[in-house]
Amino acid sequence: MKRLQDFTVGDTFELVREVDPYRPVYYAGASGDYNPIHIDPAVGRAAGYQGVILQGMCTFSWLSDTCVGYLGDPARLLRLRARFTKPVQVGDVIRIEGRCVAVEGAAVKLELSARNQRGEDVLKGAVAEARVGER
Repeated sequence: MKRLQDFTVGDTFELVREVDPYRPVYYAGASGDYNPIHIDPAVGRAAGYQGVILQGMCTFSWLSDTCVGYLGDPARLLRLRARFTKPVQVGDVIRIEGRCVAVEGAAVKLELSARNQRGEDVLKGAVAEARVGER
């Protein structure tokens, strides 16, 4: 497991996920979010999309997963926030990039971005706070 001294300001990390056609259905089953815009392509098209859109919290969970991959332990992640800016659709490839912006005492602060394959932000203002060790 990574130790406090293994975290350095300027570290970068990323996660890439493709939204397969079943992802909104799987997430609906896991979360209970059966909003028709997530599982019925006709409803998604009526709303102006190519079909269904992914649940925002699924995208947010990928943001969390990116942080945990860098931090090495889910218990270290204290806070995570982001603003939803664009719906994620089936077929989108989401690239989440993170950077360590501060290591202060036992606290590690991260900034993240999440963009689709067209370079459009799907989440903005993403920041995370973690506690890595005692100092």
